[in-house]
Amino acid sequence: MISNADMGRELADIVEEAARIILPLWRTVLTVDSKADMSPVTEADRQAETLILKRLAERFPGVPVISEEDASEFGTPDAIGPRFFLVDPVDGTKAFVRGDTHYTVNIGLVEDGRPVAGAVNAPAMGQTWFTTAAGAMRRGPDAPEAPVRVRRWPEGEAVALISHTMKPETADALAGQYGFQKRLPMDSSIKLCIIAQGDADIYPRHGPTMEWDICAAHAVLEAAGGTVKTPDGAPLAYGKAGEGFRNGWFVARGG
Repeated sequence: MISNADMGRELADIVEEAARIILPLWRTVLTVDSKADMSPVTEADRQAETLILKRLAERFPGVPVISEEDASEFGTPDAIGPRFFLVDPVDGTKAFVRGDTHYTVNIGLVEDGRPVAGAVNAPAMGQTWFTTAAGAMRRGPDAPEAPVRVRRWPEGEAVALISHTMKPETADALAGQYGFQKRLPMDSSIKLCIIAQGDADIYPRHGPTMEWDICAAHAVLEAAGGTVKTPDGAPLAYGKAGEGFRNGWFVARGG
């Protein structure tokens, strides 16, 4: 069996293969359907998920997978074992539909309630972040694999990544609470990867997400020296089957 430390590169290969399906569909005319929760879904989501589920079954038989579009259509299981994959084939579908670059392909592995391996690809940026035994890595089509690491908190210059839809008064309140001075709107799990590579410092999420939205990027950020915790400082847990795999509020931080 492949160790968790070695799994990140395997997952990176899969998200990059999925990205090669997604990218030709970006900025084209696609039908946008609404799921039960009124969030959007496109053919890119569906094709990428089909490919990812096939590859995971081939390479890691027997490991359960919870994937966003399958969960949307058929629901989530009432219980899950200690080791399973979480898949979001296109996180940031709204950004994808708008033609923005900040959407991602995500595969994370959970073991005993915590993310232990993951890979995130940003198809429009040509970048992949993934976990290894040596820490978090980033690679691109014209760039060799290289380690990434969070930066120390820059006093007076801290950058927060926030949602495009966040109201200014909400951002002001978060700035007062967490002590950041700059803010940058951005979609999808790429926010955690930007913190992991030392280009931002904090992502306070005071709103709902699903476990598959952030699991892979959470693994990358932790491998780069960062943290993802609840506002009261507890580790963000995974495998919350009784809550439909929904997350509460969390704060992702760099150094």
